[in-house]
Order: sequence, then C-alpha cells, then structure tokens
Amino acid sequence: MPISAFRAPRRAVITLGAATAAAVAASAGMPLAAGAETNRRQRVKLVDDCATPQTRALFQYMLDQQGQGILFGHEHTLTDGFTFDTFTETTSDVQATTGDYPAVFGWDTLILNGFQKPGVYGGTVEENIEAMSWAFEKSDALGGINVLSAHLYNFVTGGDFWDTTGRVVSQILPGGPKHADFNEFLDRIAASVKGAKRPDGTLIPIVFRPFHENTGGWFWWGAGHCTSAEFIEIFRYTVEYLRDTKKVHNLLYSYSPNSSFGGDPTNYMKTYPGDEFVDVLGYDAYDNSAGSPEWLAGTMKDLAMVVGLAEERGKVPAFTEFGESGDEGRNLDWFTDLLGALKADPAASRVSHMLTWANFGGNNRAYVPFPGHAMEPDFVEFYEDPYSLFASDLDGVYDARTYAVPAAPFLHLVTPTDRQRVTTAETTIRMRLTSATSRKATYSINGGTPVALTRDSAGFYSGKWSIDPSWLDNRTVTVKVSAKVNGRMMTDSALVFLGEVEPLPVGWIDDFEGYAGDDLTLSEAYSHVNANTTTLTADHKASGAYGLAYSYDFANAGYTGIGKSVGQDWTAFSALKLWLKGDGSTNGMTIQVVSKGAYFEYNTGLSNTSGAEVNAPFADFRPAPWDTGHADARLDAEHLAAVSAFNLYLGYGGTTAAGTVYVDDIRAE
Repeated sequence: MPISAFRAPRRAVITLGAATAAAVAASAGMPLAAGAETNRRQRVKLVDDCATPQTRALFQYMLDQQGQGILFGHEHTLTDGFTFDTFTETTSDVQATTGDYPAVFGWDTLILNGFQKPGVYGGTVEENIEAMSWAFEKSDALGGINVLSAHLYNFVTGGDFWDTTGRVVSQILPGGPKHADFNEFLDRIAASVKGAKRPDGTLIPIVFRPFHENTGGWFWWGAGHCTSAEFIEIFRYTVEYLRDTKKVHNLLYSYSPNSSFGGDPTNYMKTYPGDEFVDVLGYDAYDNSAGSPEWLAGTMKDLAMVVGLAEERGKVPAFTEFGESGDEGRNLDWFTDLLGALKADPAASRVSHMLTWANFGGNNRAYVPFPGHAMEPDFVEFYEDPYSLFASDLDGVYDARTYAVPAAPFLHLVTPTDRQRVTTAETTIRMRLTSATSRKATYSINGGTPVALTRDSAGFYSGKWSIDPSWLDNRTVTVKVSAKVNGRMMTDSALVFLGEVEPLPVGWIDDFEGYAGDDLTLSEAYSHVNANTTTLTADHKASGAYGLAYSYDFANAGYTGIGKSVGQDWTAFSALKLWLKGDGSTNGMTIQVVSKGAYFEYNTGLSNTSGAEVNAPFADFRPAPWDTGHADARLDAEHLAAVSAFNLYLGYGGTTAAGTVYVDDIRAE
C-alpha cells in the first residue's frame, strides 16, 4: 500500500464571506484584508479588457495568493502516467500518489495535431479540437486551473518543434508565405478554447503559454532562429489574432523564457512583448545537478528577479516549467529541497504556481513520482507541506468581483521588424493600432516625406514601400510609422538592413563580418546563457574588419555561454578552429559541438594574451561530463554528418570573476 494511503490530513480550508470577514477583523482590531469589502469590485489590468468575469477573477486570485503557498502543477496528468495504461476521466499519477489532484493542469497544443492524448493521431481537426476542449473541461471539473503550452510544428518544413530550419518566425509573420498556415492553427486553438465550457455555459479560463523557452536555441522560435523583434511581433500577433480577430476572451497570456539569467533581467526582458501583451511572467528551469546548492541558488535568484519584475508591472509571477532531469533517484529529497529553497527566499516564495512535465510512462522520465518510485516518500512530504497547494486546497478561485481597466491605445510596427534584412525592391509596411483608430497614419524612411498608410482587410494600416535598387547595398535605413490618435501623435520605428549578405562557406560558424557593424544584430544571432555581452571589435581580430569581444561576469553564476544553430554536414572536416585572444586569467573556455542529442566538448585556457589559433581535433572531443546518456559516444563521422549547434562557454577558474576575451574566424576545417 503506498505511503499516500496514510497521509496526514490537509489543512482545513475555512471560507468566510467578505462581510463576515470584515466584521471579524473589525471586532478583533485587525486591518481589513485586501478585497474584503463585499460591495467593492477590484480593478484589474489585463491584456484583454474584454476578458470574462471568471478570467478576471482567476488573475486576481493568482495575485492575491502570492506568499500564501505555491500551486503545484503537472502536465497531462489525466492522460499519461505510470499507474495506468488507458486514461479515464480520473486517472493521474499525482492522485495515485497523494490522493489529490494537482492545482494546475497542463495541456499542450500537440493535442490539436493528434500527437498527444486525448487527441487522436490521424483524427479529424474537429475531433482533436473537441478533445482539447474536453481536457480543459475535465480539469476544471476536478477543481484545477488550466495552463496551455504550445509545441508548434515547423510551418516551413512540416517537421516538429525541434526542427529549427527555415527561419520559421519570419515566414509566419504577416506577409510571410506561411502566414495563412499559422492563422489556421490559431483558429484551432481559438475553437478549442471557446469550446471549453462549464455545464452552465460559462467559458473556462485558461492560461496560454506560447513560444516558451525562447531564450534557448532548441525550438524554432528560439534564440538564433529569429531576432528579438521577430519574436516580439509573433507573440503580439498571436495575442491580437486570438483576442481581437477570433474574439477569444477566456485567456490569460504567459511569457516564459528559460534559465538561466544569473538574476540579471537584461536577457530576460530582451524579448519581452510588452505589458500590453503579457499577464503572467514565467520562468522555466530544469535541474540535472541533483538539486545542487548552486542550481538551487541560481534558480532562486532568477525567480526572485521574475517576481520583482512582475510586481513592478502588476503581473503574476510563475515557475512555469520545472523538473528533475538528472539520473533517476540521484537525490531522493529533491522535491522537499526545492520547496525548502523556495520557502526560504522572501521573493522567490511569491511565485503563484509551479508546473512540472508529463509522466509519459514506459521508459520515459517520471517527473512526478508514482507509488513504489524511490522518490515517492519525498513527493508525499512535499504534498503534505502547507506551502504546496493542490486541487483540494483551492477555494474561491473564481469568486473575486472585478472590473477591467480599459486598454489604452497601442501602436506598433509589425513589418518590417527591427534589424530585418530586406532584399527586394518592394515590400509592405504594416502597422497595428489597437483600442483606437486613426484617420491619419503614415510611414517615412530616414525622416523623409511621410507616405500614407491605409487600413487593410486584415486590420493593419499598410502601404507599399518601393526601394531604389541601388540602395540594396547592405546599407541601413530607419523606417518610422506614425498615427494621430485623439490629438496625440503615436510612433514606432525600426532599423532595417537592405540587400543580401554573402553566406559563409560550409563549415564556418562566424567570421563576424556580416552584421553591418551592428552589435545588436550580432547579439541576436546567438543564444545567451548567464551574464555575458557580445560586441564587435575592430581592434582584436584575426582577419577582416571585425572580431568578437566576448565579455563575462561570474558575479552571479560560475559559467556563461553563447550558442548558434549550425545544421550542417562536417564529415569533410577533421577539426574545429578559431582565433582566440585570452585575458591572462585562469578561467577556461569550452568549445561544444551538438549532434544527434549528444554534447561533445573540447577545453582550452584563456592565458594567452597575444592571440593565436586554437586547433581542436574532432577526435579529441568528449561528451560533456553531465551528458551521461552519451558517455561512450564520440564525435565520429555519424555525428559529424548531423551537427546541429555550436556553443562557446566560459567557466570560472577561481581567480578572475570578470573579463573580456576575443574570438574570430570560427570554422571547421
């Protein structure tokens, strides 16, 4: 019999009516709790000022319960697990282990493709829309809060979300050749969300978390596969299409980059779509260190940062995805250690909810221990802690009486995006204006004569931009859009590159010549882990006009890294080479090549300050120490044929905490 059969009772949930609570507080001389006045509606500021009353109440609940406990969530808890083969309406590994359901039920848009239950592989679009609506309805009936993530297929190649080829985001933005396909999938999301209803017909509120973990490079919407501006615009477009075009009003919108940031908000906010488009500020982090003090400290620092940013903006902070991803059973106290670290941090403890990934059964990882699993006792202890909240702890989630603050007019340039490269003699300029209309909208190039924009059938203010062919010479221009709204001129602008850039030869990662001397464009080409700054340098280089200045700071983390997608066959080459000018420190550099899910590394020092070529034979690369699943793999011909990514890490050597190294001409030879 599982330990959960003898669990201690959960703490009692006592609910007082607001008037009763006010009377009790007054008689006891206590201050009134926020929202205790019966007849006063609370003011909420949401992405959707037409959100349903229940959706507004959910947002207010998540704000109010901060510091009172953290809602535990589990992905696909009803449809996949180790304790059942066929899902029913009540199956759940969480319930089998604790006797309770998670407070947050996670689902994914893969249901709409039939790739995840309760979707049906090969089923019709209508069947899978209905299946996702069913999932929302069943979770709600069991007392949980619904969160929807989106692992979207590659709209260019037809591959999955891991397929990072095709510069997908640029192709699905308005005007892109795959924009209609993206709209069609958004239509499915809209239908499933609008189809999620309670027996009384009210719509079920759902937290929607699209384009998650974008600061990493493993998804096609991630760093290195689109610019920050492209990411921001596709996130904005998604919100505007669902909210304004499809009239979906039971969604809250979540932004959730992945770890780690060393507590520095710079990279976290680099792709932030704006307060007008985000209700929940999230953060994803997985642990492959068995709950090491370093991982816990870094995660708490980042979560504290997220909480601070959320409080500044009136948003809900959340630990949107987490999990123990090392070897099974390495730390049998992992859940309670994590909860203890959260409770001990005054800021991190204020995240509203924390969601771990699915138990897909079979040989897959158990992100939630099940009866008989080595970590079951710890998970039960985690459950029994009053600070972890499960479905039975939720009360009054949708009771708050609220009203929405009317949205202010918002204007943004949709296409071209900032730092976009335009290679044709004509393109379309599109501007979106929400919560207002304008009778005078224009665009201008480099401050020149304004040209009128007219409202088109898709709701954009748009116009053709004819470009002198002689301008397609790699120059930069500034595109500015303007609109007069209620007597006030609103504007937005973007720096745009004109003309083609000659592609690098096969095997080359970077020569740092193709960024038009622009540091932001360079930074956008790479993913970034922990605190670092990348800039172009004309003074320290091996060849050409520019090299890379790679600055690090280990004040908040013991390593930092940059990465770039590759997608090449390197079987014709025998080594990876780069020019390196170190800073004389005892810190180290790790050159990492990723292929077929394996991470191969070569280490070198930073002591040489004169600048020299580093030659790293592929035969000398070895799997990363933490990549135990590929411990015996080698960077052989099979792996060289499918190189997917290149990363360059700097690690703390114990003497110098900050510095700058210089790199140039990174290539396979």
